[in-house]
Amino acid sequence: MRAVHVNGFTYGPLTPLLAYFMSFLGSAIGLQSASRARVAVGSSRYRWLAMAALAIGGTAIWVMHFIAMLGFTVPGADIRYDPLLTVISLAVAVLIVAAGLALAVRRAGSANSLLLGGLITGSGVAGMHYLGMAAMHMAPSMHFDVKLVLASEVVAVAAATAALWFALNVRGLAATIGAAGIMGVAVTGMHYVGMAALHVTATAATDPAGWMPGMPVTAEAAGGGMSAAQLLTPLVIGISVTTTVMLLVVAMAPTEHELREEQRAAQMSLALRSRR
Repeated sequence: MRAVHVNGFTYGPLTPLLAYFMSFLGSAIGLQSASRARVAVGSSRYRWLAMAALAIGGTAIWVMHFIAMLGFTVPGADIRYDPLLTVISLAVAVLIVAAGLALAVRRAGSANSLLLGGLITGSGVAGMHYLGMAAMHMAPSMHFDVKLVLASEVVAVAAATAALWFALNVRGLAATIGAAGIMGVAVTGMHYVGMAALHVTATAATDPAGWMPGMPVTAEAAGGGMSAAQLLTPLVIGISVTTTVMLLVVAMAPTEHELREEQRAAQMSLALRSRR
C-alpha cells in the first residue's frame, strides 16, 4: 500500500475564496427568502421556502462543495465524476434543507423543532458531501478517517441548526449579511473538515493496472464518468445563473417589514368595512 499525495488547493486561495463567496451569497438569499416566508401565507409562503431551500441547499452547500472540488487534484490521476450521483447529491441538498425549513417554520421555531430540523438538515448536508465524494472516481482508492468524518457531521449539524435559527430570527439587511457570513464559514469549514478525512492510497489489490503516483491513467482506469470540466463547470454555472435570478427576485420583492405593513393595512381596511 502506498499513500498518495492529494492537493485540495491546486489553484491556491482561488477556489476556497470563491466557494466561500457562493456559500455566503446563497445563505444571504436563503435568509432573505425565509424572512418573507415568515410573513407570507398560503402558497406564497411555500414559494419563498422553496427559493430559500434552493438558495441554501443548491448554492450555499452544493455549489460551494463542487467549486471547492474543482481545486482538488491527485497528481497524475484522472479524476472523473458520476453524472447521476452528482445530480442526486444536488437534489439531496435542496430537499433536505427544504424539509428542515418546513419543519422549523411549521412549528414556529420551537427549540425541539430547531434541534430536530438541524439534525435532519445537518445529516443531509453531510450526506450530500459524502455522496458527492462517492461520485468521484479515480485509479487510486479512497478511504476516510472515521473521527474526522464524525467531526464533519457535528460541524454540519451545528451549521444547519444555526442556519435554521437565523432563518427564523434574523431581521434586517445588516443582520442577514452577518448571519450569512457565519453560515458561509460553517458550511465551508464542514467541507474542508470532510476533505481532511480523505486519504488516497494505491495498492496492487485495488489497482490491478499497477497505478503509481505520477503515472497518468485513462478515464476507463479511473472508473468512467465525466471530467470536472465536462460535468461540474456547466452545472456550477447553471446554478450560479439561477442564484443571480434569485438575487434579483429578492431585491425587487417587498421586504418582510413591507409585507407586514401591507397585511396590517389590509386588516385595518377589512375592519373598517365590517363596521359599515
